[in-house]
Amino acid sequence: MSFQNPVFIPGPTNMPEDLRRACDMPTLDHRSPLFGEILHPALEGVAKVVGTKKGEVFVFPATGTAGWEVALTNTLSPGDKVLATRNGMFSHRWIDMCERHGLDVTVIRREWGEGIDAAAVEEALRADPAIKAVLATHNETATGVVSDIAAVRRAMDAAGSDALLFVDGVSSIASMPFHFDDWGVDVAITGSQKGFMLPPGLAITVFSAKAADAVEGAGLPRTFLDIRDMRKGYAAGGFPYTPPVGLLNGLNLSCRRLLDEGMKGVWARHHHIAEGVRAAVEAWGLELCAVSPELYSDTVSAIRTPEGFDANRLVAHAATRYGVAFGTGLGEVAGKVFRIGHLGSLTEPMALAGIATAEMAMRDLGLEVESGSGTAAAEEVYRGAGAPMAMAAE
Repeated sequence: MSFQNPVFIPGPTNMPEDLRRACDMPTLDHRSPLFGEILHPALEGVAKVVGTKKGEVFVFPATGTAGWEVALTNTLSPGDKVLATRNGMFSHRWIDMCERHGLDVTVIRREWGEGIDAAAVEEALRADPAIKAVLATHNETATGVVSDIAAVRRAMDAAGSDALLFVDGVSSIASMPFHFDDWGVDVAITGSQKGFMLPPGLAITVFSAKAADAVEGAGLPRTFLDIRDMRKGYAAGGFPYTPPVGLLNGLNLSCRRLLDEGMKGVWARHHHIAEGVRAAVEAWGLELCAVSPELYSDTVSAIRTPEGFDANRLVAHAATRYGVAFGTGLGEVAGKVFRIGHLGSLTEPMALAGIATAEMAMRDLGLEVESGSGTAAAEEVYRGAGAPMAMAAE
């Protein structure tokens, strides 16, 4: 693998040089007032990125998986009932975590490639008013499927449910439209290594007042991930334990960078890059795992290869022959899809390099793909009128 080439996995994403340097800083006394000058602007920046004026931001030295656990353990008790849709690997893993914590999980099963069915959510909530939380994966990274979170909230309200709404936004927040307050989200979860364009190492969570109020009555054990301890630390300008100072410094700069571009501009840029990738897929004569256009993700495309062809061969060949990383298929779509991540620090020329590499790898392995077809289709999208400007200067 070559460090000169951008990566096209759906995370960790490519790091702009200024963000990488922001994380690479001298040792700082994290109990000094200087740390608070890094911490508090970072928390305020996250709140703006996710679209909240009411929610509390809690950032832990971990990854998105720990963010799932933050949501569960701070609000629920053993035996509590939760409702979750299983439509991909990451929703599956969140369900597994619930079961390991002794929660009573009702699972709505969907085909991998489909989104969350809001009507099924409403039906399940009407059938069992005791459900205390609804888990929704906004963007299923394994299948390239985005679900309508506003529709899930409307379904909850229509059912008269008082359940909390937990949303996995790991591969959507800071890249795709996300409206914490307007959608009525109670806990949102993401990580540092995707839309925020940083190394892995931060579990970023946002709590509504309703979710924060549930903490005192929650019976699941937590220590390292207790938001009450984190809140006390923030009030004193620090953490309850040693913080990842460099990563938080990077998060502060990342939020400034995103907000300077404007979140609508960030979302438009991601959609624009994704449209070029989707045009290439169509030109190759292939299909996306997502079953319909309204489900297409603007951060990752899971591309189905022809029946009988092992998509993992393509990923391995691209890595060994061209030094370029694509994502493999996971779970039920392992070997059936390869994934092109198109989020974070990415421009049209960078995306074209990934499309061209995928095209070469497919042709090398005998797939009937016309030379230049994908890149030509993407170029027409990227050259089109109204294309957004490149991301803010590094």
